[in-house]
Amino acid sequence: MSKKTNKVLIDQFRELSRRYSDTSIWMHEAIARKAGLSGTDHKYLGFIIEQEQVTAGELAAFTGLTTGAVTGLIDRLEKKKLVKRQFDKTDRRKVILVPNVVNTMKLLEPIFSELQQRTIELLESFTEKELKIIENYFQSATAIMADVTLKLNAK
Repeated sequence: MSKKTNKVLIDQFRELSRRYSDTSIWMHEAIARKAGLSGTDHKYLGFIIEQEQVTAGELAAFTGLTTGAVTGLIDRLEKKKLVKRQFDKTDRRKVILVPNVVNTMKLLEPIFSELQQRTIELLESFTEKELKIIENYFQSATAIMADVTLKLNAK
C-alpha cells in the first residue's frame, strides 16, 4: 500500500472515529436525560460500578474534578439511591462510594435494551478474526486515551 493510499485510509478512519465518538456522547447524553441524570453523572456512575467501590478522593483524581464537584456528584447519585456513602473504618475522613447496582440496573436496563440487542446483532455479523482486530483496536485506543488523559490532568 502506498503512503498516499495509507494516508487517505487513516484520514477516513479518523473521521469515522470522530463521528463514532461524537455520536456516542450524544447517545449517552440522551440516555442520561431519559434516566434523569446529567451525562457526566451517568458516565461517572458507570465508572463507580466498574470499580465496585471507590473513594471520593480517587474519583476526584481520576476525573480531574474538584472535590466540590465530586461532592455534588455524590450527592446527586445518593439522592437517587444509585450510590451509598460509607466511611472507612480506619479513617473516617475517607468516604467510600459503593454503587447500588440493583437500583442502577432497574433505572438503566430498559433504556439500554434496544442498544444492547442491536449491538449484539452487529457483533454477530463479524468473523472471530474481525472481532479480534476490533478488540485490539479498542484496547489500544483506550490505553492511548487513558495515557493522554492522565497527562492532561497532571498539568
